Amino acid sequence: MARRIRFSNRGTSMINWLGIASIIVLLDQVSKIAISKLLAVEGFIRVTSFFNLVLAYNKGAAFSFLASESGWQRYFFTAISVAASLFLIYLLKKHPTQKLFCWAVALILGGAVGNLIDRVMYGHVIDFLDFHIGTWHWPAFNVADSTICVGVLLFVLDELRRVGKN
Repeated sequence: MARRIRFSNRGTSMINWLGIASIIVLLDQVSKIAISKLLAVEGFIRVTSFFNLVLAYNKGAAFSFLASESGWQRYFFTAISVAASLFLIYLLKKHPTQKLFCWAVALILGGAVGNLIDRVMYGHVIDFLDFHIGTWHWPAFNVADSTICVGVLLFVLDELRRVGKN
């Protein structure tokens, strides 16, 4: 009888979680390439009365934090992304059977790596989802940003659930 090889002897394999993160990176990068090509000329498509596709380059972090600096922020945010990604991989290795926790970590990891690729390749992150109410626009974001936010929400939910058990 053939035996299954696992990277973890505690049930769910860390490879499964890295696979989810990889799918997120792929979806993020494909969406950014497609939007960059689609909006290369126009830079803007109105989709609904509250949503646009835009081509925006963010040299900073969330909400364009530090975007107007001289360029050092590219290396700073790249280093933070690398360190965070390594730590997230460590968490997946340490807790591969905690499903909700690992979903959260995999989503955050995939988003972090997606934006890290942009910083390394282009010096900025490509954003394109623009929600607005009237003239007030939420800062543009991308698939990676979305998965990071969902991952953080799942992480909080997992922690609240864990606290509720104790």
